[in-house]
Amino acid sequence: MSTILVVDDEAKIAKLLAERIAREGMDVSTCASAEEALPLIETGEIDVVLCDLRLGGMDGLELLKKTKSVSPATDFVVMTAYASAGTAIEAMRQGAYEYLIKPFQMDEVILLLKRIHERRDLVSENAALREKITGIARKERIVGDSAAIRAIRDLIDKVAPTDTPVLIQGESGTGKELVAAEIHAGSRRARKPLVILNCAAVPETLLESEMFGYERGAFTGAAQKRPGQFRLADGGTLFMDEIGEMPPGIQAKLLRAIELGEFTPLGSSKSAKVNVRIVAATNRNLEELVRGGRFREDLFYRLNVFPIHIPPLRDRKDDIAAIADHLLRAWSARGERGRPLSAEVAVKLRGYSWPGNVRELKNVLERAVILAGEGPIAPEHIMIMSLDQGKGSPAERARSLLGEMSLSDIERMLVELALRESGGNKSKAAELLGITRRTLYGRLARFALLQDGDKPPEE
Repeated sequence: MSTILVVDDEAKIAKLLAERIAREGMDVSTCASAEEALPLIETGEIDVVLCDLRLGGMDGLELLKKTKSVSPATDFVVMTAYASAGTAIEAMRQGAYEYLIKPFQMDEVILLLKRIHERRDLVSENAALREKITGIARKERIVGDSAAIRAIRDLIDKVAPTDTPVLIQGESGTGKELVAAEIHAGSRRARKPLVILNCAAVPETLLESEMFGYERGAFTGAAQKRPGQFRLADGGTLFMDEIGEMPPGIQAKLLRAIELGEFTPLGSSKSAKVNVRIVAATNRNLEELVRGGRFREDLFYRLNVFPIHIPPLRDRKDDIAAIADHLLRAWSARGERGRPLSAEVAVKLRGYSWPGNVRELKNVLERAVILAGEGPIAPEHIMIMSLDQGKGSPAERARSLLGEMSLSDIERMLVELALRESGGNKSKAAELLGITRRTLYGRLARFALLQDGDKPPEE
């Protein structure tokens, strides 16, 4: 909601303006003089000033100059019944957003304020996005020193300074968004936004409007105009994650936007021009999708100008220790306890296949930090529970755990699972495990899982 200040020494005009603006849901105040208005402007809480040019004492142009000095982000609109080319030029030169000539229609004022509001929202979103990419570039870099990661860094260094489209491929959790962030951070677009659009996270019916925006009234519920991701990324980079999930009907519109640098928002008859670099990512095989008719061949070739493949963590296990150390140090910097990994823990981490890749490693370490408390992380704190462990025959599931979890780890995992399944009921948990309650309490004591008040059953 915008905060508006009306400055006019004609009380009737100021009151009419304020009442009309308030009906639009905006927060509005009035002042009869520039001297009265200036302290309010100095707080930095006024979004727009509507000011009469001729005031007793300090005039509107002088207040405009002082406003731009004390609150540069405040938009200023000059109102006057004495229009002349000279005053209009001077007002715009001093930084006025617009110039209104009295008498004007109230609807004209409201449309102007809504246009200013939309522009301010767009500026705020862009600033937030710039801050986001600055944070990513500063705090989260690709970690590892394997040959594969060194090759990826070399590719990033080569392609980042260009405007060439990049297609990043790799399994879920391998760090595709980090690669996109490094490409953007190393480009001449780094001071502009990196906008992230997950094509799989947006319903098909909303994806087009999310990409290209829409005009007010374009569809039911479109109460006001909204810029799409392409417009927000203008001058910067649009990272389109999970591009393989994009419905075929929208792929043609995306291709046109990439090739021509223009698109048409929903509900509009005018096309919009943008300058956007496209970085796409997918965990699917786009070539197979093309052969199956589920992805446009021309769009694939337009995106796949410079491919980068991120191998899964199981194929670059030399990076596991470095990634783990990086995560633990990052948590330590946030005020959480960081601690080095023991050789035993490092061996255990290397022995696992990591189907969830770096994302799974991060989750396992975060859980280990909690379990370890104030002490060092030990092998028993590395609780690995892969989805793959629930597939296949019991013998196959047991075989998959060999070399990855110790017998003690598996026993603790089963005890915790039984407690969750039984809602904490010890008798039911013991029944699920096929052991007596007393034996269960012995396991709980061994794994430090006993709660305050827990008492083992009597003999």
